[in-house]
Amino acid sequence: MLSAAMRDWLLSDTPHSRWQARAGRLYLGWLAFARNPLALLGLLILLLLIVMAIFAPWIAPHNPLFGALEDRLLPPSGEFLLGTDEQGRDIFSRIVYGARTTLYIVCLVAITAAPVGLIIGATAGYVGGWVETVLMRLTDAFLAFPKLILALAFAAALGAGLENAVLAIALTAWPPYARIARAETLSVRNSDYMAAARMTGAGPARILFGHIMPMCVPSLVVRVSLDMAGIILIAAGLGFLGLGVAPPQPEWGSMVSEGRAQILEQWWICTYPGIAICIVSLGFNLIGDGLRDVLDPRGA
Repeated sequence: MLSAAMRDWLLSDTPHSRWQARAGRLYLGWLAFARNPLALLGLLILLLLIVMAIFAPWIAPHNPLFGALEDRLLPPSGEFLLGTDEQGRDIFSRIVYGARTTLYIVCLVAITAAPVGLIIGATAGYVGGWVETVLMRLTDAFLAFPKLILALAFAAALGAGLENAVLAIALTAWPPYARIARAETLSVRNSDYMAAARMTGAGPARILFGHIMPMCVPSLVVRVSLDMAGIILIAAGLGFLGLGVAPPQPEWGSMVSEGRAQILEQWWICTYPGIAICIVSLGFNLIGDGLRDVLDPRGA
């Protein structure tokens, strides 16, 4: 809990520095976010995912890569909490280590696709003319195909592997961010404060990167958080089809694929990884809804 003095400093109507003003806005945003219990549930799920990924060697009770043949297809028990697969590997341990793969994919796609979409969309909206036409038609070409189908095509062309899967997903994820950035740019391009920035001597690059792009970030943050669930599902789909992480590395989509042949008799092999995918996807959706209420009140 914050002290009364710190709270008064954060909520001051007359901040004495830029740092105090920014800290106050962040604190007000957190208060608004914390009033949404579902958003807090999503944040808890994300924190659990991060903890699992970081402390996987201490949380997992068994080796996730190798198992004993005498432990094949065992149901959930005290020794194997979620049962074992057809190679005798502990399902719970593989789910825990699979959290690393999921978090890795989500983070890499977020830090690659969002900036690319922001630069393309903001540039198109600010420059206009033939530059806007070319960039937006390129965006439309990517949007013409379903994300999963396009990701499958890229992954098949690039080959199986974690890095190739991330690249394939990122290549399909940036167009919506470009559309949002362009719309935000068009709404502020001819505003008074942009004219004031030009009068002070700011060049096009400074206006684009220093004024326009920062204003597009809140909308992109909301969209990225909402898209994470879809990215997780696409990654799981690639893993299910053998175009994701190379075996025997644990990945939730490939784990579901490995258990589909025994789904009626040994249901736990694919059921628990599927539940993990659903829970994490739900968590990102809940976080996205909470961030939308905080950062984009018009979308509430």
